[in-house]
Amino acid sequence: MKRFLTTHRRIWRGALLLGASSALLACAAPAASVARPTPGLEAGDTSQGADNFYTSDSVTVQRVVFRNQYAMDTVGTLFVPKDLKRSERHPAVVVGHPMGAVKEQSANLYATKMAEQGFVTLSLDLSFWGESAGQPRNAVAPDIYAEDFSAAVDFLRAQPFVDKERIGAIGICGSGSFVISAAKIDPRIKAIATVSMYDMGAANRNGLNHSVSLEQRKKLIEEAALQRDVEFAGGEARYTSGTPEVLSDTSTAIDREFYDFYRTARGHRPNTTTHPRLSTNTKFMNFYPFTDIETISPRPMLFIAGENAHSREFSDEAYRLAGEPKALVIVPGAGHVDLYDRVQLIPFDRLTTFFRTNLG
Repeated sequence: MKRFLTTHRRIWRGALLLGASSALLACAAPAASVARPTPGLEAGDTSQGADNFYTSDSVTVQRVVFRNQYAMDTVGTLFVPKDLKRSERHPAVVVGHPMGAVKEQSANLYATKMAEQGFVTLSLDLSFWGESAGQPRNAVAPDIYAEDFSAAVDFLRAQPFVDKERIGAIGICGSGSFVISAAKIDPRIKAIATVSMYDMGAANRNGLNHSVSLEQRKKLIEEAALQRDVEFAGGEARYTSGTPEVLSDTSTAIDREFYDFYRTARGHRPNTTTHPRLSTNTKFMNFYPFTDIETISPRPMLFIAGENAHSREFSDEAYRLAGEPKALVIVPGAGHVDLYDRVQLIPFDRLTTFFRTNLG
């Protein structure tokens, strides 16, 4: 996930891996390699069972590639219970990673845990991030992010062991708002859950707790627009917000929370910086995922947030606006990033019950 600051700052440029496979021979792709903690980094706080790189002997793991509607290769990891009867059709769940992250950060953990409960699951790298296609790298394109969820549903519906009418989705952090955006126009997503959700539109327009004024917003928009001129003339790209590369005496509690996950062995991955491209970040200003959220009804929605999460306002607001049936689960004592990987805090039992009930 990335931290959305009330001011933008200049960030060094980080290289990302570029997705490079073709589509729909996906099931013939080789097994995915297992992600492990990055050596040489401080361990980070692994209390409450933090286990971002969790693997399971009861689940098969496979790298898959499929196309979204813009002919962009989307790379995912398919998790299938080893005892699954492939001659039958089963429920499936798509899992989206935090904004600025990659599938190996939080999404794979959730996908593995849900596969252990009998679901076929698919984590994915959103376009412009991780292994998925998209230029320029780290670009902000919320409509395409939402499309990636629908493309993942396309892929799952094409699998002979998946029931086309029993597919749900989980969006973690920023992906919570992207999956809501997708579900509003894709009724094939039958049940929607979000965890530690960020409304990426509101977070950029207004800041946390509406801490950004209109004048500050206009200044950010102007800065991004002028950066377009620089890049059009061949100048260097700039990046914004995200997790700090180093901590200082002035680092905020939120900076430290994200740093402990993204910059330590607890959750670090070398193929993401978490920093969006500055000239594209204003695309979030036009992103309103909660508008018409009630039209998702009667498909069920589950919102999960930590009691102490700085982002809790977004889950509270989505729950208020959503139609029935809906549920809001507040995890006692948990913060925002805690629900990325602390398995002793994440209510996997509630997620399992939710999808078993609503995906038949």
